[in-house]
Amino acid sequence: MSVSHITTHVLDTTRGLPATGVEVELDALTDGRWQQLASATTDAQGRAKDLGPERLPSGTYRLRFNTGTYFAGIGAETFFPEVSLTFTLDAAQEHYHVPLLLSPFAFSTYRGS
Repeated sequence: MSVSHITTHVLDTTRGLPATGVEVELDALTDGRWQQLASATTDAQGRAKDLGPERLPSGTYRLRFNTGTYFAGIGAETFFPEVSLTFTLDAAQEHYHVPLLLSPFAFSTYRGS
């Protein structure tokens, strides 16, 4: 099975658990406009491994996480109904893993491995 060039992992830091069922979109910036390339939903481990193609060209990309629906589903209020992470991708790099650490009133991210 091939893995997407970009993957993500969402952890709910308030609950100390993977964030299951978070809708994620992958967009590419093309000619000054965002174009949706793929979408996925995090699995039981909070991972989205099938988010787009195995290889992407160099460029600017964005992951958008539907955190409002996730928090509503677990009965929690949130200040951030969506988290949007924009980053540049170098096609020469084999893989990009972009984790999201999430709570109702804060989030952080980093370039994972």
